[in-house]
Amino acid sequence: MVKINFKFSILALLTLSMMVISFKGISQNSSKEVKFSIAFEKYELSNGLDVVLHQDKSDPIVSLAIQYGVGSNREKTGRTGFAHLFEHMLFQESENVPQDQFFKKIQDVGGTLNGGTWKDGTVYYEVVPNNALETVLWLESDRMGFLINTVTESAFNNQQEVVQNEKRQRVDNNPYGHTDWVLDKNIYPAGHPYSWQVIGELEDLQNATVADVKEFYNRFYGPNNATLVLAGDFEIKDAKMLIEKYFGEIKSREEVKRLEPQPVTIAKTKRFYHEDNFATAPQLNMVWPTVEQYTNDAYALDFLAEILSSGKKASLYKVLVKEKNLTSRTRAYNNSQELAGEFRINITANSGKSLKEVEKGIFEAFEMFEKEGVTDKDVERIKAGLETGFYNGISSVLGKSFQLAQYNVFAGTPAFIEKDIENIKKVTKEDVMRVYEKYLKGKPYIMTSFVPKGQLDLITENSVKAEIVEEEIKENVVKTITNVKEEIVKTPSKIDRSVAPNQGIVPKLSIPVSWTSTLNNEMKVYGIEQNEIPTVNFSLVIAGGHLLDNKNKNGVANLITDIMMEGTANKTPEQLEEEIEMLGASINMYTGSESIVIRGNTLVRNFDKTMKLIEEILLEPRWDEEEFLRIKTKTINQIKRSDANPNVVADNTFNKILYGEDHIFSYPTSGTETSVEAITMEDLKAFYKANFSPSVSVFNVVGNITKAQSLETLNSLEANWKAKKVEIPEYPIANTRDKASLYFVDIPNAKQSVINIGYIGLARTDKDFYPVEVMNYKLGGSFSGNVNLILREEKGYTYGARTSFSGSKTPGTFTASSSVRTNTTGESVQIFKNEIAKYKNGISKADLEFTKNALIKSNARRFETQTSLLGMLQEISNYNLPSNYIEKEEAVINKMTLEQHKQLANKYLDESKMVYVVVGDAATQFAQFQTMGFDEVKLITKDMKEVKLENVN
Repeated sequence: MVKINFKFSILALLTLSMMVISFKGISQNSSKEVKFSIAFEKYELSNGLDVVLHQDKSDPIVSLAIQYGVGSNREKTGRTGFAHLFEHMLFQESENVPQDQFFKKIQDVGGTLNGGTWKDGTVYYEVVPNNALETVLWLESDRMGFLINTVTESAFNNQQEVVQNEKRQRVDNNPYGHTDWVLDKNIYPAGHPYSWQVIGELEDLQNATVADVKEFYNRFYGPNNATLVLAGDFEIKDAKMLIEKYFGEIKSREEVKRLEPQPVTIAKTKRFYHEDNFATAPQLNMVWPTVEQYTNDAYALDFLAEILSSGKKASLYKVLVKEKNLTSRTRAYNNSQELAGEFRINITANSGKSLKEVEKGIFEAFEMFEKEGVTDKDVERIKAGLETGFYNGISSVLGKSFQLAQYNVFAGTPAFIEKDIENIKKVTKEDVMRVYEKYLKGKPYIMTSFVPKGQLDLITENSVKAEIVEEEIKENVVKTITNVKEEIVKTPSKIDRSVAPNQGIVPKLSIPVSWTSTLNNEMKVYGIEQNEIPTVNFSLVIAGGHLLDNKNKNGVANLITDIMMEGTANKTPEQLEEEIEMLGASINMYTGSESIVIRGNTLVRNFDKTMKLIEEILLEPRWDEEEFLRIKTKTINQIKRSDANPNVVADNTFNKILYGEDHIFSYPTSGTETSVEAITMEDLKAFYKANFSPSVSVFNVVGNITKAQSLETLNSLEANWKAKKVEIPEYPIANTRDKASLYFVDIPNAKQSVINIGYIGLARTDKDFYPVEVMNYKLGGSFSGNVNLILREEKGYTYGARTSFSGSKTPGTFTASSSVRTNTTGESVQIFKNEIAKYKNGISKADLEFTKNALIKSNARRFETQTSLLGMLQEISNYNLPSNYIEKEEAVINKMTLEQHKQLANKYLDESKMVYVVVGDAATQFAQFQTMGFDEVKLITKDMKEVKLENVN
């Protein structure tokens, strides 16, 4: 499951209330009074279950979230990671829902589901078409009240393996992955609920028992320790009746007393270092203990973090980035939680830079901050972003469900939003300075220096070695479980829970109305009016992108999107950034494989002003030489860091082999160290002059704005941006592979192996592209895909396994991928190979029906947010699709037969001609592949040079 950190930043508030709250925005700069009204009803069942209902009939979907008052803070020493492990167990089976059916049943009705565990809580959620409301209530109630009798040793052992693989993937195989472990161990005293990690200690995960599961369930998973939130399109009366039917009879369990805040102090500064196997650049963290959430100081600390680190006016940025060139990014945040809080500064230094200098620079930045102080404008620019974030947060029923549950669990009522907003609005510049003096200035801290192997000269003074225990790679030993098959004793119920509820009528496909226009400068415009929230989301897509890169100076397209956001001819980088922030807007520019995109989000009332800035950015670039040098340094350091990331190494190797050195897609969009170093400002100007034109551009807009208003706002850009001819090169590519090739890239001591398998597939524009996506669904297109069910659910070798077809105007790839436990590498590759081969024999009628249900019924969830609608417009405009293309996709699904499915699989899946890329520990894993029947087996370096076997250490 997804590990979710439910500390919501003040910049991403999801807010709700039971009353009408009127305010002139959160920022004082808001000139118009914005009224909003989100009604909810809260009540309590006789067993203590809190129920919150929010009706929203904007889309024919419902969201159910159940949050339990148990996170890793309820664990004990020696049983860490247990809350998260138990979360996994709840997806296995219950008395009336068979093994691995939770995901499948939700997908079968067109829904999505998952769960998350963090330090203070655990949540489970589903979003489904409204006709499946009773289904999700049946499923959730069954695992709340009818689960524990089904827990077996084998099922538990499987999820132990899955969670251990999640730890390997997220922590052990990642640069800086052990940082939080070191920090929390030292900022919190032994036994403090925050002194261990949510994922837990590997030894504790391995030692957990079924008896532990049952104890944990009986103690924490009662209705009296949970909040159920239902949001979406339903009738209140019907919902209450169904909730009582399914949850009312579940008995209360042990009383779970609320934990009192346990803020900490530290007596002296402590410094630790670690030589990181995956890091290519040094990283410094400094952490000060602070205070629990929803306190006045917590709000002010959030503002302090933003002012210290965010943007070009921040003192950390001025000193560490501009003056000293020690890093390309500064980051600080306050993490106030239920029991305590921490304020952290996180700096990943440029390659080779000393963390001693970084530490010195941080304190120089503090001195600058003290001297310059905090202005009213500093506070207002933060508040300005909150209003936009507020509306973005209430754009989905799932977001509403999460925050209603959060407030109810931690503040006692969903109506706490009113107090929360007031607390934010009350923050002053004096408050920010006060908490700086109280928690940071002159106070002891915990510091970590994580440096690449062999670079101990970069650590800070007086650091001691962090006692990190890293897993040893061993041979895979299959744990034998001797279970006596016992009939499950069912818990008595007033209703027949063994039969899934009947579903109502599936919501009809209702594609939002879109409009199009072509401006006089040849730019095409696509739009959808959506009036639920007063915001606008838009994108300006300029065709070309990475396709226009010169292979000898690869990375120009990527650099240009960075430099163009660094001021304009009339605005310094700092001035441009401030104007965007004061509008509460966000503007991002990035380079894709076939386009450059400017992406924006703003309040409707500020759309005109935001678009004026877009026009200025687009037509009047500053070409700032100082910023150009900084951007080059940042990009080169990012490339170096990526070089140690096994997933990036696997992707780059895969693309290099499949596309070949003559195709631009075999080169990363970011460029290489050598190519970026060679790029000049003149290269960027030439690229801009040749390739930026409205004639190859599309503007997509979604929001509370009409077609006429949108086009009026674009009048100036239409008049001032002149069209010209742009030649976009074509790179034809075909799948000409005729053998199975295994390429192994060595990452010594890797705790997981990254596997990428595949070959060149289809372009998105190919008539067979969508049919093969449908064909692939049961192989590996979802959690219930065959490869995931075997590698994760049956074997416990991985956290997840998938297969997919990608494609744009240029043919993409078929890819089967996973990260697996190192000592299962060979077997996992063989499983992929076998399953792809077996899939060509055809699937069952039931599997085809499942595929059709999952894909067609999920369309009810497809049009909920402005972001999803913008994605739909981009798909239409990028590939010249009809506005009803989703309707045509449904027809493809409905018409697919078992024979057609089999034909597609045989035409587009051939495991005997695929490339098999493995990135992992060659010393223990490479040799086996030489006897596994591949046509060729090569050990290679990251830059594709072959290595002789005797050179493997």
